[in-house]
Amino acid sequence: MELNTLLYEKENHVGIITLNRPKAFNALNDELMAELGQLIDSIGADDEVKAVILTGGPRVFAAGGDIAFMINADPLKAEAFIALCHETIDKIANLEKPVVAAIAGMALGGGCELALGCDIRIATEKTLLGQPEINLGIMPGAGGTQRLSRVVGAGWAKHLILTGDNINAEKALSIGLITAIVPADNLMDEAKKIAAKLAGKGQIAMRMAKKCIDYGLNVDLPSGLLFEQKAWAFLFATEDQTEGMKAFIEKRKPVFKGK
Repeated sequence: MELNTLLYEKENHVGIITLNRPKAFNALNDELMAELGQLIDSIGADDEVKAVILTGGPRVFAAGGDIAFMINADPLKAEAFIALCHETIDKIANLEKPVVAAIAGMALGGGCELALGCDIRIATEKTLLGQPEINLGIMPGAGGTQRLSRVVGAGWAKHLILTGDNINAEKALSIGLITAIVPADNLMDEAKKIAAKLAGKGQIAMRMAKKCIDYGLNVDLPSGLLFEQKAWAFLFATEDQTEGMKAFIEKRKPVFKGK
């Protein structure tokens, strides 16, 4: 597929997506979100890809939604755009492969919401994250009011969304918005290490674990536990479970085949 706003490469079973609107600080518009959604669909169907990295490059992740694109939108156009954002970020969140966000520079507004759709988020020391939409007379619309509270809790979500304040990487780490701070020069190397580790795990087990976590966030505890119970038992019908346990007994590294 032809990409105008993204770069994509595959490396050792890892798909690497780079947002590529440098003159606009990777601001999100309809073209980028549509291309990203199509690319995620393609990655989902590509058995060679076991894990994904989403990044904006070494300078900025995504500065937010494209204000120049949105400023003259009427309610119908605004809803069509935000529905596209929801659809695309949902595809990332629901991808049956783990997604690592490698964040440098700003991840603000829609950029933060895009990162929230990923499974693991790492950032550099100078990264800034936040939901400053309130300062523009609007609010987060691409999942921020929902996903942020599920990641950092309602208190911090309200603080960030209602004040519009940005936070640095150290504060983001302390509240669980990111899981690691790495030197800027090592960001992609560290993201690749994490993605390679994920790619080497049992893919069926990882897929089911991700489903259990996400499902459990939206149901009561007994329902979540029952779902986990069924998913756990299902894994005993897979070749990967046999291989993983056999390798443990034989004191060797397992070779998972996703079967």
